[in-house]
Amino acid sequence: MELLSDCPAHTSVPDKYVLPPEKRPSVLDDGPSSHVVPPVIDLHGAAVSDGRRRHLIAAEIIKASKEFGIFQVVNHGVSEDVVQGFREAAAGFFAMPAAEKLPYRSDDLSKHFRVSSSTPYDRNGDRYWLDYLKITCHPVTDEHVREWPDKPGSFRGALAEYSAAVHELAQTLLRLIAEGLGLDDGFFAGDLSSGNTQMNVNYYPPCPDPSLTLGLLPHCDRHLITVLSQGDVAGLQARHGGRWLLVRPVPGAFVVNLGHQMEIITNGLLASVEHRAVTKADAARLSVVTLVMPKMECRIGPAPEMVNESTGPARFREFEFSEFIKAYSAAAASREDVLDYFRIHSTASSGSAAP
Repeated sequence: MELLSDCPAHTSVPDKYVLPPEKRPSVLDDGPSSHVVPPVIDLHGAAVSDGRRRHLIAAEIIKASKEFGIFQVVNHGVSEDVVQGFREAAAGFFAMPAAEKLPYRSDDLSKHFRVSSSTPYDRNGDRYWLDYLKITCHPVTDEHVREWPDKPGSFRGALAEYSAAVHELAQTLLRLIAEGLGLDDGFFAGDLSSGNTQMNVNYYPPCPDPSLTLGLLPHCDRHLITVLSQGDVAGLQARHGGRWLLVRPVPGAFVVNLGHQMEIITNGLLASVEHRAVTKADAARLSVVTLVMPKMECRIGPAPEMVNESTGPARFREFEFSEFIKAYSAAAASREDVLDYFRIHSTASSGSAAP
């Protein structure tokens, strides 16, 4: 499969990337409703172990998570030098000659570093306008590093530094979410968030006609929580109230969105957000997506504390995370199909429930 980053600039969208009309992006509404945007939350003071400011931040996160499932954070403690250092190294990788990227081309999911194009999550064989890196990035081990590329020369060091900093931020966010839900601040620690952290570096070249294709299909993330550096080029859209909202870049911010596991653990109180990527005609876009996930053998289901009068009875059955990964692939990333597989369906005639 040829990488888009290895091709000369296209003057038209090749047929294989043209989506059926019902899947193409619609023109964004510039009316008043377009000003509804996911919140930007200032994390300054979040490191304090206790105090009014920390409680306010936790409450803001829960409010944003309930309404949007996605928000942006500033004053998050990750140095801009660290962010830009890895973004530049990643952009440098995509800019390398095709021959230097060829050894890393693979669709083998067991590899700790690989580069490919489009997405495997589509039943109809539709192709999407992106190249991507899939990286096992945390914890940093010798086994992982050996598979990371040694070109550009800054890549390995920049990736290790970036992944450690973002992992620490993700843990801070998980503690704040737990506190905002009234759970112990260490609730999401351990098996729920200590699986191998995955990183997707998505590269969207300029597209000659963004109305005909998408950079990435609508989907929800399989994992617990996602921390995204989207740079200064807009392209991320999140579904809210039946329409797509553009998540406009905020200088120095990370975008945070909730995954399927957070929705299940909170018994539907916090919903995983459906999102997609649109393309640009006049600019390339690079996003760095860090996906925090449970261990494969972790047992997951609604937390007992989240099954109450407010959320109602348990909505999902318990399962092992590895089972969810298989179901997600089988459902081609369809939000409703994969959740329905784990949803408890009430039987009206008997009042019993079954998976």
